[in-house]
Amino acid sequence: MHRRWLFISAAAALIVASLTLVLLPGHKSDADPAAATPAAGARANVPSASESPSASAGATAVSPKPSAKATSRKPSARATSAKPSARDAAQPASGTAPLAGRIRPGVTYRGVATFYDSDGTGACLYDASSDVLTGAMNHTDYETAKACGAYVQVRAANGASITVRITNECPGDCAPGQIDLSAEAFAKLAAPSAGRIPITWKLASPSSVGTLSVRYKTGSSRYWCGLQVIGHRNPLARLEVRTGSGWRQLARTDYNYFLSEDGSGCGGAIRITDIYGERLTVDGIAIRPNVAQPTRVQFARH
Repeated sequence: MHRRWLFISAAAALIVASLTLVLLPGHKSDADPAAATPAAGARANVPSASESPSASAGATAVSPKPSAKATSRKPSARATSAKPSARDAAQPASGTAPLAGRIRPGVTYRGVATFYDSDGTGACLYDASSDVLTGAMNHTDYETAKACGAYVQVRAANGASITVRITNECPGDCAPGQIDLSAEAFAKLAAPSAGRIPITWKLASPSSVGTLSVRYKTGSSRYWCGLQVIGHRNPLARLEVRTGSGWRQLARTDYNYFLSEDGSGCGGAIRITDIYGERLTVDGIAIRPNVAQPTRVQFARH
């Protein structure tokens, strides 16, 4: 009996010692299931064989200092600009006026202004007009009458500006860039006593111009004719007449008429195109020499 009691006491002591060892702080059994099983979501850090870990994702995860481009919160001035500069706004988009000659929209030209007594007549063969704000373009920029009827805004060094219509050609002694203004137009920029002042000028497309007219030249018939367009908002690029075989472009003279030397298309439909490429077709213009016949059309403003 005594021997049996000793055996039981020894077994109990052994059990207590084992429990004490397991419960000691900091001890972790190799068989602990929490240590053997990955925590939920850990698999995202261990791609399978079929997955290709992203090098950039890894770099983002470990990079302690993102690039300046990634963290910049201040956009460049170019990106945030709500309004283009005056220089950018003044430049025409590519192809804006594909049919323009020397004088192009959006371009500022430099020259001088002089003046003469004008009633609106001259090399362009327009009639005398009550519009006193006119000008004669220098020979180079006149460009075989391409400048005829064009509106240009002229600005003096003192800031004063006016818009004039080109009705004449300035003689050969006028340099490129020079405009010989009507006396009334010059007086709006400077005192007549100045005689000659530096200017800048550029093409204009005014709002109040009404509709355009077409005129057959004196002597026109169905065998030969000359055609002139009057009152167009934008400079003309071409004039065509309809013939039995289609549209035929007529050559422009330096006195601002388009000629059909053999009479083709005389008295028929007319198609006119401005420097921006806009086409207007006019029917019903009879051959009535030296009569400005009004239409109901006009080119768009630019």
